[in-house]
Amino acid sequence: MALTKLPKNAITDGSIDSDKIEDGTIQNQELAGSLSEDKLATGTIENASLSNSTITINGTSISLGGSSSVGVDVNWQSVQTSGFTAVAGNGYFVDTTSGAITVTLPASASLGDQIAIKDYAGTFASNNLTIGRNGHNIQGVANDSLISTNRASLLLVYVDSTKGWIYAEESNVADLEATAFISATGGTVTTSGDYKIHTFTGDGCFVVSQTGGGAGPSVVDYMVVAGGGSGGNGGMKGGGGAGGYRESSGNSGPYTASPLATPTGITVSATTYPVTVGGGGAISPSPQGVQGSNSIFSTITSAGGGGGANGCNPAPPAASGGSGGAGTFSTASGSGNTPPVSPPQGNPGTPGLAYPQYSSGGGGGAGAAGSPASPGNVSGPGGAGTTSSINGSPVTRAGGGGGGVYAPPVGGTPGSGGPGGGGNGANGTVKGGDGGANAGGGGGGSGSTPTVIQFNGSSGGKGIVIIRYKFQ
Repeated sequence: MALTKLPKNAITDGSIDSDKIEDGTIQNQELAGSLSEDKLATGTIENASLSNSTITINGTSISLGGSSSVGVDVNWQSVQTSGFTAVAGNGYFVDTTSGAITVTLPASASLGDQIAIKDYAGTFASNNLTIGRNGHNIQGVANDSLISTNRASLLLVYVDSTKGWIYAEESNVADLEATAFISATGGTVTTSGDYKIHTFTGDGCFVVSQTGGGAGPSVVDYMVVAGGGSGGNGGMKGGGGAGGYRESSGNSGPYTASPLATPTGITVSATTYPVTVGGGGAISPSPQGVQGSNSIFSTITSAGGGGGANGCNPAPPAASGGSGGAGTFSTASGSGNTPPVSPPQGNPGTPGLAYPQYSSGGGGGAGAAGSPASPGNVSGPGGAGTTSSINGSPVTRAGGGGGGVYAPPVGGTPGSGGPGGGGNGANGTVKGGDGGANAGGGGGGSGSTPTVIQFNGSSGGKGIVIIRYKFQ
């Protein structure tokens, strides 16, 4: 007959061990319900004998009796005192005592990757920590993160290509999105406070690698000056017109711009912008001076200055351009601001006086028209240029060339060049002065004498392109 219950004292303590029971002797069906805890001695049933011998924590299977860390799964590294590229699964104590540091996130990331960061010395406010996104979004935005509060702690977890890295845990963090600024190369680069200035004295490329983000602007200011026109050639020559002058201001911080500046700058993207710097009009074998070449940046084109006229041989009217070339006693002057833009890029040249006054007018400048000739064989000065501090200090550019005059025995006074690179006019003993290089100045008109019928005219000055933006 099967036993239904063992008396309490029927078995001596310790008399039944594993050798006394055959494997599989006690089956589930032979148990009515379950054995209460007081029927089993401690350690009686081993983990391996249980049907569920493991548990799962955070997706990881752990055997019963095993061990695992519960919580943030990162391996803390030694203190970092300079920039580095983080590795998923690691935590970093970052010490910015000696200066700001950039932690660059991994170039590739997978769902669930984690990176922890802690302000080691409590210096993130004075020397900020930048978290470089390295091609991934942070919090769904294509910007780096700037950590600028002391004792900050944070945990980044990668989600997907849309949100990128998100902050799963934050402590003492005031602002997570860094202000991004324009970063670019090209030309000669100088700095004025928080602003970069790229100066092009010849053709080149303005290459934008990063645009602004957050509160950082993506708009640049510009100054585009074309080449000045050359002075007239032969007889009494009119002064050349200054190269067209165009400028914007107010988008790249406070500086004193010219009166011609417009408040509308150029919004740039991460691409390459070719820059053309116009040459000055060359000395011409023909009676009329040569127009300067255009300068171009993005959507802005400044027209070359008009060449000065010739007074001995009837010639077509002096050319128009950014500013007009001057006329003489027998030829007309050119108009400025051609093609027309607003604000105007230049001013007209002026005519000379009719025979027997052997005088000519001054070429137009960016800031004023050329001055007309005066009685007594006095030729007109070139028109004034205009002044801007776009490159950090005030510089005047785009002055018109002064008019040339007939010299003794008739006598006469040549016109001076306009401020801003305008070449001086001359009498028959020398040729007119060349326009100022990289100022877009107009060439000065030459003169003649009874024995020197012709002095070649002067050349116009080469233009310039300047681009300015906030970089920090």
